[in-house]
Order: sequence, then C-alpha cells, then structure tokens
Amino acid sequence: MKFLVVLAVAVACASADVSHVVSADYSAPVVKSSYDISPEGAFQYAYETGNGIYAQASGSVKNQNSEYPSLEVAGAYKYTAPDGTPVELSYVADENGYKPQGAHLPVGPAIPEYIARSLAYIAAHPPPVEGVKSVPKPAYG
Repeated sequence: MKFLVVLAVAVACASADVSHVVSADYSAPVVKSSYDISPEGAFQYAYETGNGIYAQASGSVKNQNSEYPSLEVAGAYKYTAPDGTPVELSYVADENGYKPQGAHLPVGPAIPEYIARSLAYIAAHPPPVEGVKSVPKPAYG
C-alpha cells in the first residue's frame, strides 16, 4: 500500500503543472517524451519542451519481496526562471529521504567552531558501554 502511495506521489510530481513558472510559454510544444513502466514497479521517464524545460527520472523498488519494500527514485530537471536565471536540480529520493542538489538551493550556515570541537570530542570519547540498569516501576495502588 505504501508503495502505491509513493508511486502515486511520484507520478503526480512528474505530471505537475509548471505553467506558473514560465507563464509566457505555457503552450510550448513537447519536443521529446519517453516513459517506461515495468510490472515490477520500476519506471523511467524523460521529456523536453520547445522552451527548454527538461525533466527525467527513474525509479525502482528496493527490497521488493520483503515486509518493507521501498521506492528509490533519481532524477533531474531544468528550466529558466521568470527572471532569466537557469535552474537545474538533481535529486535522489529513497528510504533516507529526499536529497536535492542544485546551485540555486540555499546553503545553511557553517557549523560554529565550538560545536565542531564538541562533536569531535564526543566522537573521540564515546560513553562506556555498560549494561542497562533497570529501574523498578512504582506500584500504583
């Protein structure tokens, strides 16, 4: 069931309306289009329009015969923003989450030096491994 939900979201994202991104070119012709879906759940698609929009993605089911199958999708797209900036993004989506990469994405601030030192200290000095002490539960009466 989870697989079908993830696949439905992936197909919805692939067919999303991007006319608001390039409003003047909403009727651009499709120059190339291909897609393939296998009965096992793997898929791939790619398309390109006359105004320079390009997208492609491929996905496959991992751990298909297990209790927890997951979908792994890798793809990319590019277009020109309304201000003329070229936008290119590639991504991987799997059981570890959605991981986009692109020059236009914001970058978080650098880790402060004192936190980096603290993390290095913690990694170098792990806590001792001891048995977990059980605490008796109070009796409520």
